[in-house]
Formats: sequence, C-alpha cells, structure tokens
Amino acid sequence: MAAVSAVLPAPTPPTVLSSRLVAHLDMDAFYASVELLRYPQLAGLPVVIGGARSARDDARAQDWAGRLGEAPLAAFDRLADYRGRGVITTATYPARQFGLGSAMGLMKNAHLCPEALRLPVDFPEYRRFSRRFKEVILAHAPVMEDRGVDEVYIDFTQVPGGCEDGGRALARAIQQGIWQATGLTCSVGIAPNKLLAKMASEFDKPRGIAVVGPDELAERIWPLPCRKINGVGPKAWARLQGHGIQTIGELAARERTWLQLHFGRAYGAWLHDAAWGRDERPVVVESEPVSMSRETTFERDLHAVRDRAELSHLFTALCQQVAQDLARKGYVGKTIGIKLRFSDFRIATRDQTIAQHTQDAATIRRVAGLCLKRVPLAQPLRLLGVRVGALQRMDEKAGGVAMVNGELF
Repeated sequence: MAAVSAVLPAPTPPTVLSSRLVAHLDMDAFYASVELLRYPQLAGLPVVIGGARSARDDARAQDWAGRLGEAPLAAFDRLADYRGRGVITTATYPARQFGLGSAMGLMKNAHLCPEALRLPVDFPEYRRFSRRFKEVILAHAPVMEDRGVDEVYIDFTQVPGGCEDGGRALARAIQQGIWQATGLTCSVGIAPNKLLAKMASEFDKPRGIAVVGPDELAERIWPLPCRKINGVGPKAWARLQGHGIQTIGELAARERTWLQLHFGRAYGAWLHDAAWGRDERPVVVESEPVSMSRETTFERDLHAVRDRAELSHLFTALCQQVAQDLARKGYVGKTIGIKLRFSDFRIATRDQTIAQHTQDAATIRRVAGLCLKRVPLAQPLRLLGVRVGALQRMDEKAGGVAMVNGELF
C-alpha cells in the first residue's frame, strides 16, 4: 500500500457526477445455493454443479419425491465417478476451498476433491429463482440493469434514501428482501460507477456489502491484480504481466500514450481510464442483445472426417436452435460465426457478415458452413458453437435472405 502511494500521484475522483451511486449485486454461488434449498442436507459439504443427469439423479428424484431433503448422501453422485466432457457450472464455497471452480472440467479435476458431490444443471429452476430475486430488487429500486441469471446493476442515485450511509441501508433492505422471498443470499458492491461497483461486490463475499468511495482508489483498488478489472481477459493479463504490470496501481502509473502504443489506441485508453476508476456507462434498464449463440461440448472428441455425419447433424441442430431463438425473441442478424474448441483446448472462431439480416436456419447453416471451411479441421473437436450477431429487431427490419442449402463438414 505504501509503495503504491510513494510511486503514484494522488488519485483524482472517477470522472462521474459526485452524487452518482451504483450498486452491483451478485448472488452468492447462485446455482449451488438454489440446489441447497432442495437438498439442505448438503450444506457445508463440497458440491459441484455440472454435467447431465445420471441414473442416480433420476432414481433419487423418484425414490425421494416430495422429501428430497431427506435423501441420504449415498443417493448422490461423487465427482470421482463422473465420466464425460462436462464442466463445472459453479461450486459451493467448501468445494472452492479445494480449488474447484466454474468452467473447470469435471472429470479432469476430480482429483482435487474426489468425494465432492455432483449435481446436474437445472436451468429452468435457476431461471425461476432469478426472476424472483429481480422482482424484489425492482420493488426497491426501479433502475436495474439485468446482466444475467445471477447479477444486476442498480442505480441508487434517485431512490428515496438510496444514498443513506453510502447506500448501505438500501443494500441491506434488498438483501433482506431477497432472503425472505427466496432463502438466497447475495453480495453488493457500491461505488460511483459500474466498473468499481463490480469489483467491490467481490470484496466481502458471501453476504457482504462493500462501499468504495471516489477517494478510496489508492487504498482499495490499486493493490488488486489487473485481472480483477472486468474487461481484462487472460490474454491482456498475460501481456500486462509481460510488461511487469501486476497491480491496478502499477497500471495507473503508466502513461496513457504508453498504453495506447502497446495495447492499441482504444483498448489502451480504456485500460488507463479503468485503472483510474473512470467509467461513465449508465445503468441501462433495457438493453438489446448483441448476439445469440448455441454451443455444445461433446461427450467424446469428434473428428471432422471419421465423425462427419454426427458432426453435420449436431451442426445443423445448433443452427436450427439459434434460428428458433431469434424467431422467438423477434430478432434478425447479419453476422454469422462459429466457435470450435479442439482436443488440446485451443479455440478457433470465424465469422462472416452477409448482405441482409436473417433468422432463417438454412441461411445460418450455409454461412456457418463457409466459416468452418476457413478452419483447418485436422484435430479432433470437443466443442462446437454457432453464433448470430449484428442483431436488429424484426419490427425494424423486414424479411431476411432466401433459403440456401449448403454442404457441412
């Protein structure tokens, strides 16, 4: 802390109105917490959520119907017994102490805690609880930006009493309301903007409320590693480390022009602003989706030649699912892309923009197939995805493009 202060000038407040107060609310281990409401006997145990339903899951649901909370531990799958390509969606806090976390392969990382219990993903149930906790928030503060199934941004600024005690009073009221309505807990970060609020929501998990004022940048933000900035991904983090930049304070010490030279004009300028806590993005009540996508991880590696028929079937199904998503939500798009993950975990993406917006499955299939032809497919695949971007609402853009069949794989 002292070293940072000695090297850097005193931070200026974030470039936002001084009266602005934004909260980032993040549910605590959301999927796992929802499951613990069904299975309270698993509280305090290492539990991971991920993978498809097993025979034991089906048997438990049938044998203990109406009294799932009484099912013995023997009725649950152990992580060590999992066989497949699934990944961890989330883990309870006891499981995280063993190093287990989201996006990690279930089978590959079972050795970290073989006795951890595994539950299948139940997205309909998670979405139901998501709607319930967001209804509570809206009853307290109407300016809410939905950022996914388990997190939101909330503008406290104009809420009566919203700025009392730095926003803590309103945050406590929302936490209590969510607990009473759902039995779930959440953590809240409060700051002058969205960037700082999101970082603050991680400070005191679980059940925490953390407030970061505009004059606390050097004390609470600069000592953090740069990867804590939302928008600094693995590649940028590795490049920053390559330049000897570990902490946000060290990033703030670099000149804007230096960052632009090494990271590009736009991203370099953003890095400088982020390090100094500057973020003028508003809390958006209704935001338009940027893209819609579907992807699947295979139970076994599939080869483009040996498994051509199976891959073609899966690829067509993904294109049809994306087309159905677009139609159901009333969107068309004109940038069509694919995502591949190979057996060595390398990822390849390709996309192509067409002349007219579409939601037609055959057109998506044809153009996505052209994208596939631009990727060498010598190695086996473990994941395949299809994406449609550059979206526009159907009521703003009539029609699409004609159906055209195409060769896949």
